[in-house]
Amino acid sequence: MKCLLIASESAEVLFYWTDPEFRQNVQDQYGASQEEGQRPPAFEDSLNTLFAPIIISCSTMVDRLGDSYACFTTENQHNYVLHQFDECLYIAVNGDGQECEDDLRRKIYVMKKMIEVLFGMVNLSSNLLRKELRPQDTEQRTGLWKHLQGLLETYSRLRENDQSFLVEAVERLIHPTLCEQCIEFLERRLLPALNSSSERNGEEVLHSFILVHTKLLAFYSSRNTSTLSPSDLLALIVMTQSMYPSNTDQEDPGPEDVESVSVSGLEMFYTPQPSPTNRSSSGSERTAREDTPMFEFVDPDIQIAEDSLITLEVSPPDPLAPTRVFLEVSLKDGLYPMMPHSMYCRPLWPGITLVLLTKIPNSSVAMSVYSYLEAFAKLEKRLSEGQEGPAAARGQPTVHDLRSKLDKFIKALGPCDIQTSQLQNVWSEFKKRAFTRGGPGFTRELIPWCKSMKTQLCGVYKQCFLNGTTRGADAPQRLSPALQELAQAMVQEKLMDWKDFLLVKSKRNITMVSYLEDFPGLVHFICVDRSSGQMIAPSLNITERSTSELGGGPLAQFIRGKVWGLVRTARQYLQKGYSTVTLRDGDFYFCYFLWFENETGYKLDEVDLPVLPDDSPPIGVLARDYYRKLLRYYSKTHAGEVVKCYELLTVHLGVIPTEYILQHCRQLASKLWEPSRNPLL
Repeated sequence: MKCLLIASESAEVLFYWTDPEFRQNVQDQYGASQEEGQRPPAFEDSLNTLFAPIIISCSTMVDRLGDSYACFTTENQHNYVLHQFDECLYIAVNGDGQECEDDLRRKIYVMKKMIEVLFGMVNLSSNLLRKELRPQDTEQRTGLWKHLQGLLETYSRLRENDQSFLVEAVERLIHPTLCEQCIEFLERRLLPALNSSSERNGEEVLHSFILVHTKLLAFYSSRNTSTLSPSDLLALIVMTQSMYPSNTDQEDPGPEDVESVSVSGLEMFYTPQPSPTNRSSSGSERTAREDTPMFEFVDPDIQIAEDSLITLEVSPPDPLAPTRVFLEVSLKDGLYPMMPHSMYCRPLWPGITLVLLTKIPNSSVAMSVYSYLEAFAKLEKRLSEGQEGPAAARGQPTVHDLRSKLDKFIKALGPCDIQTSQLQNVWSEFKKRAFTRGGPGFTRELIPWCKSMKTQLCGVYKQCFLNGTTRGADAPQRLSPALQELAQAMVQEKLMDWKDFLLVKSKRNITMVSYLEDFPGLVHFICVDRSSGQMIAPSLNITERSTSELGGGPLAQFIRGKVWGLVRTARQYLQKGYSTVTLRDGDFYFCYFLWFENETGYKLDEVDLPVLPDDSPPIGVLARDYYRKLLRYYSKTHAGEVVKCYELLTVHLGVIPTEYILQHCRQLASKLWEPSRNPLL
C-alpha cells in the first residue's frame, strides 16, 4: 500500500505513482460507488477525489496560519508525509507498515532531486514546472510519468538491496590494475577519439565512466572540468539502472569459483581465458524498458477520457538519443547548480554500461540565466523583508551590476523569438520602474516584477535546453550514432576478456574472509569517505543464486536486516547531534562513528554537531547533501585547512569484550583507507 503524489495548489495531479495494492484499493473504493450502468472514473480522477480534501486543507492552513501538516496517521494506520516545494505539494503514503516517516520523507526528497536533474532551473518557476510535469499532449504525459515512475521504482529497489544506496555513497570495484588501465584508456584513447571527431556536432565529452551493475569500474573527467558531485553521480546511476536494469540472477556468469575473485586490494592475479573470436556484442543493444508492463484497467471495456493515461501505448525511446540532465558545476567564480549536459548510456553487456556526459554548445547561456535569477531572487528577498531604496541594492551580484550585461544578453538571444520578446518587454518595464528618475525606484512595488523576470528567464532557459532542438536548427544536438557506436565498440574490445570476471567481482567486491583473521568477531562493516562520496563494505548479496560467507538462507537475511536497521538508527542519533553510537542488540554489538581528519590523516578535534528538527530533510546525499553542509560547518574553525569526513559502522558478535570492539574500530578505520590497499580510493 504505497503511493507518491505531486499536486498543484488547485488539487491538479502533476504526477503519481502507486503500487498495485494501493491502486486496487482506490479502484474498489470509488468503483463500488458508481450507479448501475455507469462506468467507474479514470484512476487519475479517483486519485484526485481521494487527495483533494488533504490538498485543499494544506493550502487553507498555509494561507491562514502560515504553516501546514508535516505528517499524520489515519485511523486505518496509513501514514502520510507531506512537503510543500513552492506551489507543488508532495504527498507520500504507506499503508502496509513497511516504511516509516523518515523513509517517506526521503522518497519525497529523492523524487524532488530527480525532477531537478531532469528539468533544471525550470524548478525555480512553479508555473513552468507544472506545465512540464503535466504536458498538454496525452501521449507525452504518459511517457514522462512512466519515466518518473520507473526512476522512483528503481531507487526504491536499489535502496532496499544495495548497500551503496543504503548509505548513499558510490562503491568502486577493488581491482587497482584493471581500474587504472580503464582510466588510462578513457583518458588517452576514448575521449580524444570522441572530442576530435567532426561528428560530435559541437558537443564535448567532459565525463566518462563504466558501471558494473551499480559499482564504478572507472571514472575520468577532462582536465579543467568541474568534478561530478556524489549526489549527481548517484542520481545518474539511478537513471542508468532505470534504462538498463540489472538482473543479477540472470546475469550470473555461472558457477565460477568465487575464490578466484580477490579478497583484498593486494591479491590481483586473475587471468581470464581468451574470448572466442566469433563472439558478438550485438545483443547488448537492447533498448530501455522493452519489458515494462503497460497500465491496464480491471474492466477491458472501459473507454478512457482524453486526459486519462492508463491504457495508452508509448513509443519506446530512441536508444541513441541523449538524455538532457542538469548537474552542478563548480568553477573558480562560483557554484552553478543545474547546468545542462547530455547523458549517453551505452550498454556493453547485460550489467555493464558505459556512460558519457557532454557539454552542449550553448551551455554558457545557462550560467548567465543563473546569475540573473540569483540577482532578482536576492532583490525580491530584500524587498519582502522591508529593505527599500539603496539597502535593497546591496550585495553581489546586484541588478545594478548586471543591468548592461542583461541588455546584451537579451539582444544576443535574437529579436524574432517569442520568449525573448516577452523577456524584453518585462525587462523594459522593470527598468522603467526601478531606474527611471520619475519611477517608484526600489520599493515593494517591484516584487511582482522580480517574480515576472524570474519566470521569463526560466522560460528562456526552458526553450534553450528542454525543447529538444537547438535554437534555429532542424536536428537535435547529439553525438552522431556512428560516434556512439564507435565508443561502445572501443570499450567492448577493451573489456571483452574481463566481462565475466567483472560480473562476479561486482557481487564479491570485498569479502569478509580477508578481515576475520585481524578482527575476530567482526560480522560486517561499512566505511564511508564523505569527502569523496565513496564507500567500502564487504559484499552482502542476498539473491536466489548468490551466496556469501553468511550463506544464502535466514541467517544472511537476518544480518542484512540488522545492517539496514543500524543505518537507520545511526541517522536518527546523528540528526540529534550525536557523532558516536554504541549499542547492544541481542547477540550483536553495533558501533557508529563520525569523525574529521585533515589532509595528512590526523584526527581533528570533535565539535558539537548541529541538532536538526524532526521535519528537516533526511540525512544523506541524494535528498540534500547533509555531509557537504557538515563539512562547511566544521571547516569554519579550520580555515585554510583541508577537512575530510568519515563514517564507520560495524557489527560485532556480542560476546566480544567492549574494549576489543573499540580497538577493532580504530584499527579498521586506519587500515581501510591505506593507499597501499586501495590506491584508487
